Amino acid sequence: MPAVTARGDDTGRPSDQVPKQRETTLWHSQAHMPTVKRAERVIVRGEGAWVFTEDGQRLLDAPATLWHCNVGHGRVEIADAVAAQMRTLETYTTFQEYANRPAIELAERVADLAPVANAKVFFTSGGSDAVDLAGKLARRYWDVQGFPDKRVIVTRSNGYHGLHALGTSIAGIEPNRLGYGTLVAETERVAMHDAGVLEALVRERGADQIAAFYCEPIIGTGGVYPPAPGYLEAVQRICRESEILFVVDEVITGFGRTGAMFASDRFGLEPDIMLVAKGITSGYMPLGAAVIAERVWEPFWADGSDLIFRHGITYAGHASACAAAMANIDVLEREQLVDRVKSLEPVLDAAFRPLESHPLVREVRSGVGLLAGVELHELELLPRVCARCVENGVIARMLSNATIQVSPPFVVEPAEIEQIAAVIGEALDWVAAG
Repeated sequence: MPAVTARGDDTGRPSDQVPKQRETTLWHSQAHMPTVKRAERVIVRGEGAWVFTEDGQRLLDAPATLWHCNVGHGRVEIADAVAAQMRTLETYTTFQEYANRPAIELAERVADLAPVANAKVFFTSGGSDAVDLAGKLARRYWDVQGFPDKRVIVTRSNGYHGLHALGTSIAGIEPNRLGYGTLVAETERVAMHDAGVLEALVRERGADQIAAFYCEPIIGTGGVYPPAPGYLEAVQRICRESEILFVVDEVITGFGRTGAMFASDRFGLEPDIMLVAKGITSGYMPLGAAVIAERVWEPFWADGSDLIFRHGITYAGHASACAAAMANIDVLEREQLVDRVKSLEPVLDAAFRPLESHPLVREVRSGVGLLAGVELHELELLPRVCARCVENGVIARMLSNATIQVSPPFVVEPAEIEQIAAVIGEALDWVAAG
């Protein structure tokens, strides 16, 4: 049987068990192409928490593709909303004075939902775009406030903020920066669980040099790490006291993944800029956004101001993508899926916690929403474990620190959560048996 094709991991190498195919023309993201080029696994259909391959295999989608299929696959109502919008107007730019109705209505809805008082919403095509936008806005904000030297952007070890130029430069996953040189200068990284090291950096560099601190409430691609107790509250306080913009990256956690609409709600955070993508449409269309607090947007919006934030991308506020987002949020609310995540949180934790006693497992990280990471002692074993999972009907996605990502769609059933854990457990036993 074919092995799982790694998506978004840093090895990118599937198992040698994959049968030879015709060489593809598609350059896969984050993939070792010499082994992937004849080893594609083509997904052709999805339904709920399941997907189906071109050769007819039915697979339980444990990672919800790339963290994002929150409402599950095959939602006809989202497809219908996009089709209806395209029949009327596929999109129109939001540059200068132009707009389209879905972008206006979605901005209002997101601003109402977000834990950012009196927010404005700047749309992008996805999370990496939103990360770049926030970095530019943070530096420009301090420049217009009369602090042009506040340019340093601080992130955490194991942090992941996309793979555009800024996201690559601030990555806390070291292989993601390897070989590119300096794409964006004036960046710093600190340890992921220790607020004291951020405080020490502020003293060392000076608050007058630091523009923003980017923080995932739960580190995702870097290994699925929930926050240490008190950590998020502490770094938020440090940012407030030091006049550093607090940028909360909710690209993965936003729109229900933690059992609250936003992780910022769950952890009592008040971002200056909150970044969202993925779950805003459940991946049905590409869309991201920066949700911006009043202190940051006000200089650019005040009557009499001559300032322009010179940033924008062609598909910002794409009408059909915004229609998909509106329909997606309708599903989340109508079916009370965020509450469902909260109710499934202990189910997932109970299913995965026993794996921590397995000799191949270093740690299981779970207990916040529909998120878990199963970290092995040895990275080299991970492709074989994931390949065995796929043989037994479960997609298991590899992360760079020897961790299996678990983040199923919100419509997953308790028995399916238990199935994911059982299949991973069997795969660990199979690999351990040699």
